[in-house]
Amino acid sequence: MTEKKELSKLGKQILGGANAIDLFTQQEFDDALALGKAEIMKVAIDTTKQAIMIERDECAKIVEEWSEDVDLKQIAEKIRNRIPSQRH
Repeated sequence: MTEKKELSKLGKQILGGANAIDLFTQQEFDDALALGKAEIMKVAIDTTKQAIMIERDECAKIVEEWSEDVDLKQIAEKIRNRIPSQRH
């Protein structure tokens, strides 16, 4: 359990005396931080899913476009080289 720490009298005067900022307990801060991290992870996961679907669609378009004229090995190589910078 996190111990609640209070600001010193001087700290309160400097940071909160003019009501310029809101002061939060460590637990309130930790809770807000956890919520923020969870929201960031959700966006990252959703964005990754969308990027994968876009890439799958583009690869399918390559297969559709080339399938009648080229053998499957050439199609596979075209897909592998779609983003050369990612191929190590």
